[in-house]
Amino acid sequence: MAGKLLSLLPPLLLAAVGLAGLLLLCVPTQDVREPPALKYGIVLDAGSSHTSMFVYKWPADKENDTGIVGQHSSCDVQGGGISSYAHDPSRAGQSLVECLDQALQDVPKDRHAGTPLYLGATAGMRLLNLTSPEATARVLEAVTQTLTQYPFDFRGARILSGQDEGVFGWVTANYLLENFIKYGWVGRWIRPRKGTLGAMDLGGASTQITFETTSPSEDPESEVHLRLYGQHYRVYTHSFLCYGRDQVLQRLLASALKIHHFHPCWPKGYSTQVLLRDVYRSPCTTDLRPHFFNSSALIRLSGTSSPALCHDLVSGLFNFSSCPFSQCSFNGVFQPPVTGNFIAFSAFYYTVDFLRTVMGLPVGTLQQLEAAAEIVCNQTWAELQARVPRQQARLADYCAGAMFIQQLLSRGYGFDERSFSGVVFQKKAADTAVGWALGYMLNLTNLIPADLPRLRKGTHFNSWVALLLLFAVLLLAALVLLLRQLRSAKSPGAL
Repeated sequence: MAGKLLSLLPPLLLAAVGLAGLLLLCVPTQDVREPPALKYGIVLDAGSSHTSMFVYKWPADKENDTGIVGQHSSCDVQGGGISSYAHDPSRAGQSLVECLDQALQDVPKDRHAGTPLYLGATAGMRLLNLTSPEATARVLEAVTQTLTQYPFDFRGARILSGQDEGVFGWVTANYLLENFIKYGWVGRWIRPRKGTLGAMDLGGASTQITFETTSPSEDPESEVHLRLYGQHYRVYTHSFLCYGRDQVLQRLLASALKIHHFHPCWPKGYSTQVLLRDVYRSPCTTDLRPHFFNSSALIRLSGTSSPALCHDLVSGLFNFSSCPFSQCSFNGVFQPPVTGNFIAFSAFYYTVDFLRTVMGLPVGTLQQLEAAAEIVCNQTWAELQARVPRQQARLADYCAGAMFIQQLLSRGYGFDERSFSGVVFQKKAADTAVGWALGYMLNLTNLIPADLPRLRKGTHFNSWVALLLLFAVLLLAALVLLLRQLRSAKSPGAL
């Protein structure tokens, strides 16, 4: 008898499953979005000292007309910036080949034709364009010729304005730190209530400061209006050409040759030969160029580790004599008071990181930053080499770099101890390098049409829950019925 009852188990289970299946056919369905395909974009950041390639990716559907863009990969181009090939433009294009070949591997082959490729050149090319527009055009033509040989959707090589560079750097920093939008735990994109933070970028040939303001700018050229993720932002930005790290060092070198015939910012015991042609080649040193000089002459210049004289040399870079507006930073440039928190990246980070990690000095306040600069400027060449035996290339310039950053922030931009406490020096945010390239890509995604999401039939989540519960109840009922039958079969009165 028990065997007969056990034989009833499969039919009961089949009946439960069959009933659940019939109910499933009656459940209403809805259109469910499949995960959108990924799109890719490539940006070449052609800086004054080097070029970097960034490959970005984002889902083909978009949030409020701005793609959700993330960094997929990157590549540093070997050699100098493309402006350094002014006398041999073909090498500018050839220098990009290795990284572009990497992009062929990083982007899926079926996405090559639809992947936009951009090259943006910054202050190095802006300087070259001042002295030789013809050479600038030849360099851009050479890189264009190389870029068009690849199967990507090449959208052009152009020189960014200083305003573009500042604003896109600001967008990058705030995007990575999720100040515009973030994916909430409820599974939806939400706008954080925290405000944006300012961005300060110190490149090789220029420096930028950008931050959100509430009041209209007295100088319309320093104000930018942005709309990102459905929100409006009023942003102040200014770029100072010739105030990038490399150009500042050239200007200090030219001043030292003119005033001292030694270099007070270089460490004592350090000396090198200086080719005058290299010193006065840049438009940034025009004002310091002698009327008559032998461009082929080599002059030996020695360092003296003189913090006070170095401070005075750096001070000469800033002009506070006049301001046509109610308030200025320096050189007669309008700037509202700095407000909120700031992120300082690129050479800001590398210089301050040297003070913190190599020298072991605190830099949490302006006073500490000033003291740290003075300590570095007091070091001899032998003492610096003992601390960093393998870092010879830029070691002699950290004194000048630290002194410049301290004066730029305090005297130039007007940070005091309270506002400086809101400045962080970072190389990356969310494991992505901070710079203008990602902000540039974010802006350009507004011009890239989104794929229409494919739809498939699916069942409402609540319906699935109800079906699973019903199936469980039917299965449990079948098992209970079977157990009762087994008990009845084993009882003494059972036939």
